[in-house]
Formats: sequence, structure tokens, C-alpha cells
Amino acid sequence: MTTTPDPDRTDPGPATGPRPDAAGPAAPHGSRTGSAGNPSPAGPDPAAAAGQPARTGVWFIGARGSVATTAVTGGAALAAGMHPPTGMVTEMPPFADCGLPPLDGLVFGGHDTNTCPLPKRAEALAAGGVLPHGLPAALRAELAAADAAIRPGGPQRGDTRTDEELITAFAADMTAFTREHGLARTVVVNVASTEPAPAHGKTGQTLLRSVLAPMFLQRALEVRAWSGSNVLGGGDGAALADPAAAAAKNAGKARALTDTLGSAPEGETHIDDVPAMGDWKTAWDHVAFDGFLGTRMFLQTIWQGCDSALAAPLVLDLARLTAAAHAAGTTGPVPGLGFYFKDPDEGPPGLTEQWHALLALAERLRGDA
Repeated sequence: MTTTPDPDRTDPGPATGPRPDAAGPAAPHGSRTGSAGNPSPAGPDPAAAAGQPARTGVWFIGARGSVATTAVTGGAALAAGMHPPTGMVTEMPPFADCGLPPLDGLVFGGHDTNTCPLPKRAEALAAGGVLPHGLPAALRAELAAADAAIRPGGPQRGDTRTDEELITAFAADMTAFTREHGLARTVVVNVASTEPAPAHGKTGQTLLRSVLAPMFLQRALEVRAWSGSNVLGGGDGAALADPAAAAAKNAGKARALTDTLGSAPEGETHIDDVPAMGDWKTAWDHVAFDGFLGTRMFLQTIWQGCDSALAAPLVLDLARLTAAAHAAGTTGPVPGLGFYFKDPDEGPPGLTEQWHALLALAERLRGDA
């Protein structure tokens, strides 16, 4: 995840992530820790000059995908007070007064190779049970405004531009978005299905493992084997039908166990693409462990969830936290954001320890706000 400042500002701007920072917006999802870009020169924020709170851009790579569509719809619904902020960590009391951009101060745009308008994508998600029935119609204007800010991604079939030319064009799109909307900064979030698996947020099976593995360790119960299986559809299911992509994702799941337990238990995790499941996923885990006097025992779990509904609040959280860190002058990896990622580059592997690191980040932001 990276951030890029308003190119017209003269005060130090936000931070950026692991990719080279382009002139323009900022980005939050694509690093396994979340990172803020190098502060760079910029000019007065038009909104602030008019006595209004500065607004923050959220630029999605994969802006018409299920996760981005759910995030845009959800962000607009929460800003309008139409739904409670269930699933949004940054709306909890520990994150009050931390200088986070308000939900009604987020402006959405992005890149995508898909040309289906955002309102239509939202209607399809509502038909599949991902979004509440009637919500896309109620937020048609907000969805249309975000759709108008989406630019063609690439490279597409027949595109003869070099990588350097593509990067220049994409950076220009983000810079123009930041300028046209008078934004203080723009956070770039990669939610494309082609994003490397370790950089994914943990929304299901790995989230549960990051809680259960420390439990076995802290109770001195020896884990002998940990096997798992996933069936899912949608864009992720199609992407993970590629054996190499599935292997990379499973490697991240395995590291979460190894980092906690100290060694890799026996067993494998399998992923199957089942298009009929749409945006829904079912994950099974089977854990074999030894108890007192070598008594052999087993734990089995079933996780059934909707990936987009689980990932969207995570994305909004990351965008807000990255923007606040960037505004505070943070550069490079942001300690504490490993809480959200499947395979963080640094920090503890257990969710409880990651939660405390995130709370420490909130305290630092509160001090800088």
C-alpha cells in the first residue's frame, strides 16, 4: 500500500509503498506491511483553503472488481449513515482522534481493464447477496461519480507501450485525479486478482490460523499436522486455478503457521476453483495435536464467508491508516499494519500481538494529530 501527495502542496506529503513512487497519489495494498511513501513537496490544499476538511483519495488497482466495488459502496453507505460500520476496525474507540480521514472525506477512483460500469457491478453483487438489496440503487450517484474517475488499466491486448510508458501514463492518471479533486493525498490500493498472494489481506482461513496457532503454542500442545482445503469462486478462484498462484498463496498460509509454531507441521492446504460459488468461500482445517501424556486429539474448523465483504472494510481501514501515517511524516513500512496482512514482512505472526502493534500505531498517530 502506498501514498502519494497532492503535487501542488508545499508541505511534506504522505508516504508510499514498496513500488517506485510516482508523482501524484498514494497507495496502501501491495506491501505485506503497508508502507507510506517519501514525503514530497506540494502546495495549499484547496479544500483546507476554503475552510473545509482536506479530502483523501483512494485509488484502486482493479477498481471495478468485487472488493473495490464493495469498498466504494460500503464507504458511501457508512458516510451517509445508512449502515453501521461493522467490520471496520478504525471505527472502534481506540482509533478516535487519531487524525484518520473521515469516511465522507474519501474520494474514489482507480484503474481497471474491465469496462463494466460500477453501478452495474454493484447491482450484480447485490443479486449475489454480497451487497444489501436496494443499496446500489440508493447510492447510484456516488457509484457513478467513482466510476467517472476510473481510467483504463493495462497493458491490454494490442497495447504496444513499454513498461516505462505505461508507468508514466498511470502516474499521470493518478496525479490528475489528485489535482482535479483538490485532494491532500491519494492512497493507492492494489486489489487486483493478480496481486502477489503474500501481499493479500488475511480475511478467512489465515486470520483464523493466526488466532489458533498461538493458542496451541501457549497451552504447550504439540501440533503434529495441520491440513486445509478451500473452495471458492469469483475472480480469486479463477486466478488461483493457476497452480503457481495457488502455490504462492499456500506458501503464505504455511509461513503463518511456521513463524508461530517454530516449525512446519505435516499436512498441506489445497485450493479449488468452483465458479458456482461466486464471491463466497468455504475453508476447512483439520489439526492433529498431542495433549498431556501424549493423548492424541483433533480440532476441525469450517469457515464460510464472503471475501469481498470481509476485505472491503480492511481496505478502507488501510487507506485511512496509511493516509494518517503519511500526513504525520511516516515513510517506509508502517509498523502495526501487519495486523491486516496474510504474511507480514515484519512484526509478530500472532493476531493478538499484531493487534497490540496496531494499537501502538494508533497511539503514535493520536500524538501527531
